[in-house]
Amino acid sequence: MLRKVLVGFAVVLAVVAGLYIRRRLRRPPPEIAYAGEGKVTLWNSTAQVRAPVGTVAYGDRVQVLRRFDDQAEVRTPSGAVGWTSAGQLLSAAFWKQARGLESSTADLPIEARGHTRVLSNLHLEPGRDAPRVRQLLKNVRLDLYERRVAEMPRLTPASSGGASEPGRSEDWWLVRAHLADQPPIAGWILGQFVDLDVPEPLPDYASSAGMRIVAWFELNRVADAQGVARPQYLVVGTHGAEGQPCDFSTVRVYTWSKRHARYETAFVQSDVCGKLPVKIARPPSSPPDLTFGFRDVAAAQNREYLMRQTIVRAVGPPRSVRAGAGAHSRR
Repeated sequence: MLRKVLVGFAVVLAVVAGLYIRRRLRRPPPEIAYAGEGKVTLWNSTAQVRAPVGTVAYGDRVQVLRRFDDQAEVRTPSGAVGWTSAGQLLSAAFWKQARGLESSTADLPIEARGHTRVLSNLHLEPGRDAPRVRQLLKNVRLDLYERRVAEMPRLTPASSGGASEPGRSEDWWLVRAHLADQPPIAGWILGQFVDLDVPEPLPDYASSAGMRIVAWFELNRVADAQGVARPQYLVVGTHGAEGQPCDFSTVRVYTWSKRHARYETAFVQSDVCGKLPVKIARPPSSPPDLTFGFRDVAAAQNREYLMRQTIVRAVGPPRSVRAGAGAHSRR
């Protein structure tokens, strides 16, 4: 009788042990998250009276041990354990998307440079409701790559049930932000939060022409009367408010006049619906010459231009073109 009891006990113990081992083997991997702010403080508890136990920087990898309401207990690679707001953490899937966005900008041509005008949010996609990658401080240096238009949501009066209706369109830019203490990060930023670092005297020339600069490019350099190298510029811009379907509607080339010691408008083309990027090439067969071009969305064709010294001409059917050798106009 005792033998049967012992055998039965051994069988039950074996079953329990098997279930325990099976459960352990099936335990899901620990949740991984990443710090989503420049500096995230870890606390020893979720109480109002608490003490800091450490910090993690943006992008630092942590292991989520448990969650309580809107708080999460995490462990850092160094072994420090503490609580933080779950809103300050990025999921592994989100972090992978953000890193992919950063990788995609590595090979894109820079269309313009600028800096944040105010405290700004960097989003995963263009749009105010898109997930936030990180918040940027004022005066963060930016490289601009691509422009898109998104509608700003607008709520109707409460009497209409609070349903949303289309709002005005806004410009968004895909940028890479250069941080002081961390590697660059990429994302989408609202255009009105960006100040372009346009070289002088292009802002004055654009203002006199009633043009809002979208992007600019140094074509080449020529020596002035004192032998100083002066850059010559291609500038693309638009008229009117933001949110327009075209990236730019005006193309201008500014060249340096040694005789008048100033920049002059050598080429103007209006009434285009240009799409970035603008491509610049220098034919190896004729080194002083260069070409530039872009996609005209309205005309559904690529436009190309040839610049020889200070003369610029369209390659193909001209459209609202004025060109000349050193035209003495600031507009």
